[in-house]
Amino acid sequence: MTRFRPVDPKADLPSLEREVLSFWRDERIFERSVEQRKGSPEWVFYEGPPTANGRPGIHHVEARTFKDLFPRYKTMRGYAVPRKAGWDCHGIPVELEVEKQIGTKTKRDIEAFGIARFNDLCRQSVKEYVEEWNRLTERIGFWIDLEDAYWTMDTPYIESVWWALKTLHDGGRLYPENKVTAYCPRCGTPLSDHEVAMGYQQVSDPSLFVRFPIVDGPSEAAGASLVVWTTTPWTLISNLGAAVAPDETYVRMRTGERDLLVAEARAHELGEGAVRIGPSFPGRTLAGAAYAPPFENVNGDTHRVLAAPFVSMNEGTGIVHMAPAFGAEDLEVGRREGWPMFNPVDGEGRFTELAPAFVRGRFVKDADEVIIEDLRNRGLVVRAERVEHTYPLCWRCDTPLIYYARPAWYIRTTAVKERLLAVNESVNWYPDHIKHGRYGDWLANNVDWALSRERYWGTPLPIWICPSDHRTAVGSLAELSTLVGLDVTGIDPHRPAIDEVTFTCPTSGCGETAVRVPYLIDVWFDAGAMPFAQWSYQGPDSEAAPLFRSRFPADYIAEGLDQTRGWFYTLMAEAVLLFDDTAYRNVVCLGLLVDRDGRKMSKRLGNVIDPWEVIDLFGADALRWFLVAGGSPWSPRRVSLESFEEVLRRVLLTLWNVHAFFVTYANLDDPTLDAAPAPAERPALDRWVRSRLHATVAAAGEALEGYDATGAAKRIEEFVEDLSNWYVRRSRRRFWDPERAGRQTGSGDKAAAYATLHEALVTIARLMAPIAPFLSETIYRTLIAEVDRAAPASVHLTAYPEADRDAMDAALDEAMATARAAAKLGRQVRTDAKVRVRQPLARAALHIAGDPERLRPLLGLVAEELNVKEVAFAESAEELSGWRAKPNFRTLGPTLGPAVQEVAAALAADDGDLGASLAAGASVELSLPSGLRIIGPEDVELVQVSRAGWGSASDGSVTVALDLEPNEELRREGLVRELIRHVQDLRKSSGLAVADRIVLSVDADAEVRRAGLEHLAHLSAEVLAVDVGWGEALPDATSGSATIDGHAITISLTKKEGT
Repeated sequence: MTRFRPVDPKADLPSLEREVLSFWRDERIFERSVEQRKGSPEWVFYEGPPTANGRPGIHHVEARTFKDLFPRYKTMRGYAVPRKAGWDCHGIPVELEVEKQIGTKTKRDIEAFGIARFNDLCRQSVKEYVEEWNRLTERIGFWIDLEDAYWTMDTPYIESVWWALKTLHDGGRLYPENKVTAYCPRCGTPLSDHEVAMGYQQVSDPSLFVRFPIVDGPSEAAGASLVVWTTTPWTLISNLGAAVAPDETYVRMRTGERDLLVAEARAHELGEGAVRIGPSFPGRTLAGAAYAPPFENVNGDTHRVLAAPFVSMNEGTGIVHMAPAFGAEDLEVGRREGWPMFNPVDGEGRFTELAPAFVRGRFVKDADEVIIEDLRNRGLVVRAERVEHTYPLCWRCDTPLIYYARPAWYIRTTAVKERLLAVNESVNWYPDHIKHGRYGDWLANNVDWALSRERYWGTPLPIWICPSDHRTAVGSLAELSTLVGLDVTGIDPHRPAIDEVTFTCPTSGCGETAVRVPYLIDVWFDAGAMPFAQWSYQGPDSEAAPLFRSRFPADYIAEGLDQTRGWFYTLMAEAVLLFDDTAYRNVVCLGLLVDRDGRKMSKRLGNVIDPWEVIDLFGADALRWFLVAGGSPWSPRRVSLESFEEVLRRVLLTLWNVHAFFVTYANLDDPTLDAAPAPAERPALDRWVRSRLHATVAAAGEALEGYDATGAAKRIEEFVEDLSNWYVRRSRRRFWDPERAGRQTGSGDKAAAYATLHEALVTIARLMAPIAPFLSETIYRTLIAEVDRAAPASVHLTAYPEADRDAMDAALDEAMATARAAAKLGRQVRTDAKVRVRQPLARAALHIAGDPERLRPLLGLVAEELNVKEVAFAESAEELSGWRAKPNFRTLGPTLGPAVQEVAAALAADDGDLGASLAAGASVELSLPSGLRIIGPEDVELVQVSRAGWGSASDGSVTVALDLEPNEELRREGLVRELIRHVQDLRKSSGLAVADRIVLSVDADAEVRRAGLEHLAHLSAEVLAVDVGWGEALPDATSGSATIDGHAITISLTKKEGT
């Protein structure tokens, strides 16, 4: 006897998931899933290391769900899938978290606190947050090796990064230069272009048009002023020149008493009151003209007009103000012209003593308004307003960036731009448009990577320099020990300890002391190094080389869409620079999760959803399923608690209810599954559900092979709906027929039903295991592992299902789809006519477009679903219903005028022929008092009408009509069916088991009693009543009252002891 562990229909999925977690831990299921694939072909997955600077959010669960499901799937497909966790430990995000703890605001504060103490706190903070991440990682079922994780702050990892940097330096691809680069004044460090790209936001800034009076120049400019436009008025303090486009046309415009010079194409910026004065002239005419600077800060050959090809006509005035300290093109021009480097801004973004007194000590962005006011007081402002535009903020602290000339170290990524573009062609991007769109454009516009950072907690740049500027790149602590002459392999490679290590410059004949440059490196280089640094790789001869080579490149990575300019880029850039190859073959880009109103989630808005709240309420599977199936994963998706509740109810609990149904009735019936007829010999309903099941298996597998987890989940959802709301509903009596309860039927039909449903549940459990690992585990263990000790102990130790092509029957699928369409239309007819589903009707008639015979074997299912005694085919749809036409006044009114009322009267008098012709697409001729009129289908609105006493509905290919006037016998049967429903509800609320027998008493009027007595055998069998009385309530019974079609009833029941 096969008995399954009882299943509570009222599932508490979070509690069940905790049980599954204990099972996985106790039985080492994850470890066993890896061990059993040893020696199989490897499928390589890279874990993009999350930054451990805070508690993980719901967007992190999204990424970790996609990181988990494909390795699970590939493992079930027979691959060995090593899964090494990783932690991104360095960088300003970690520093900022520590700064919140100790209250520091500036770099000066940190240095006063002590770099060593500060970095110790950073290390401690990382470890504390990793514990939080580990806890959530386990709870959501993300199977990854947390015990053997790589940490970017560990010495072997740092040494591997040093090897890479030394390789780049010695190959001429790592170099220092004083360039204008994006700079965060709060963090006190430059940013790389890919970091800048991650921080653009919509901001409001000044839009200032200011004039520079010409003091010496050509006649065209005499007595006039240049007009320049800027959104950064603070840079005017450092203005050293103005640029015009040499080949563009410029004009002199008069506004009031002032003459202003602008490009002709931009003259509209001066407003409608500006009048053109004199002839136009090319921009080169102004070259060499001198102007009065907005601020007198620099002496020398400055403050003159230059002709420059970079001046654009797309915005501003066609005249660009230049401040070499704060613009890349400005710096290039300034160097060529021999201008001094005038930078009155310190590392915190504040004006220094070099600036005018009224702005000294102010943060540059805060000085904009006082600068504008000063210029206005001197009559130099032409127009000042605000403009909304995108501007880069620091992706780590949200401070507006400034473009700032500073010495920094760069990686020459431009040297491999064409190779980057080439290897990108070998990568499969999901979605595909990212390949040549967002990411491809990024590669095509590649600039050298600003690598160095002026901070504290990170990988130190391993370059030592002596006073003679001899540079030595160090690739490991062992190499450093050789240079120092002491064993420093045990030293902490972080600041400040590494800063204290010096050595004699190894350059021949030098002998001076080399010290390390005072920089860290971009934390994104750490992350991009993980393919080799996770193994402590230090070159082709290192011990880790074979392992690295066997697991490079990755077959699969997944992260948020923003990583196209973050980790996705740094992975590929480092792989190409160091190994001339891509780092990955397939990449899934995930979109943003937003709140129910489409807003980005933030603590400030109070709309953040805590993943733990979702898990505690609905379970991790509901969270995972929504993140996979709740819309396109690479598009922004709206998320709310209701989103997860809906998935739980619609998908997971629906499946659970089917599972509970099977176990409940199988434990009552004790079916012998092996005794079922062969699948091909089973009833049509079984063959249909198996056809749908194996079509789902095929579709889900194909979708997952193409990295379309959403497509796979959607097909599974569709099957769960088919299984629950058609197969089980239409098969319910095959599992448990109360009129035969307690008798061994030996029915082949019943065995077929149990075997079919068992196969469907087990297959779906295996099918959805990568996406919903907890529920699938519970169903599999209940139905297989706990009753068959020879079977794999876990669903995650089984193979992914393979479709049985022989089970797939397209003709049967089509016929059943038609039957379901007919049932749906019939239910619609009942709803429209307000006739209850439990009220039996005498007959239904169907018309099916095409061959109706394909539906004949399924008419019994349709009759049961529609609760009718007979179903017959009609020769045509017109037999079942007709069409009545009404004039479309919007089209007929303008052409017919008052005569449209004549058309309305003629159509109202139609006996059905006109409506039928118009419904068939033909035009009709009407003889009206005003003359003959031709009316076409576009001139009318068609309304379907049924025969008297009938109701009908059609979807175009299927038409269903129901006889809606039951006779008295059918009405009494309907009363009994309603009575049965109320008794069953009372049984359920009283806590009776499905098979418990009862004693029943019904107090009702004579009509209900007559109906009950006529159908007493059916009533007794349905509610398992061994005795039915009519009158007084039973003593010590469970009672309830209801009204059925205006008849008041009182029900009481007790359990029949001994049954």
